[in-house]
Amino acid sequence: MSRAHGVSERQLHELPRYQESPAFSPLQRSVLDLAVAMAQAPAEVPPALVTELRRHLDETQLVELAAAVAWENYRARFNRVFGVGPVGFSAGAVCAIPERPPGAGDG
Repeated sequence: MSRAHGVSERQLHELPRYQESPAFSPLQRSVLDLAVAMAQAPAEVPPALVTELRRHLDETQLVELAAAVAWENYRARFNRVFGVGPVGFSAGAVCAIPERPPGAGDG
């Protein structure tokens, strides 16, 4: 699905390193930063990030972006309650897995 909406193969492979990757524009990095911030518990979105997004997006676009990220977070968390897993729609597709920072998960 992402390829049909302009996401390149390179971007899919470099997603775990989007902050440093030249495959992403500054706006794309900010959008991904928003998604990461909104996925945290508790969700804390830095005001500077919102200011940066407003440099590129009007209010309607920013509302739509935040709503889309929030909806996907809702769906992901809801699905965990019921053990909903993959159903094979992405067979053969790239699935970018976030890289853990050094020392994360140790202990």
